[in-house]
Amino acid sequence: MTTRPEMVRREAGLNGRNGQNANIGHLVSDVTSDLSQLVRDEIQLAKAELKEKGKEAGVGAGLFGGAGTLAMYGLGVLIAAAILGLATALPAWLSALIVAAVLFAIAAVAALLGKRHVSRATPPVPQRAVGGMHEDLEALKGHQPEGKGIA
Repeated sequence: MTTRPEMVRREAGLNGRNGQNANIGHLVSDVTSDLSQLVRDEIQLAKAELKEKGKEAGVGAGLFGGAGTLAMYGLGVLIAAAILGLATALPAWLSALIVAAVLFAIAAVAALLGKRHVSRATPPVPQRAVGGMHEDLEALKGHQPEGKGIA
């Protein structure tokens, strides 16, 4: 005669190998689901990083463009200063020369700021996301990254 607990186990599929298969199947399902979520999270991180780097590159490019425009105005003023200096011996050329020097100084500052912003945006690889993926792969392989032991 079969006892009540044995009947319950048989009905639930928990006898012998069937129970192990059900547990292994559940574990495989959980791992697959967790891995899919992990990949989605890493992709979201990569998107956020690329968006941030794109903004930095845009600001840097805008500052470079502004620097180029100011340099062109400076060149125009410098040419006007040279023309005024040669045409007359009045101090008007000195005023134009001072304006040109100020414009070139502003262009230099804008160019340095633009260079700083562009260098922050390079390389355009989402480094935190790539690093996270490497850590995840190492964890899946069963290795612990250096300095990241379980406390």
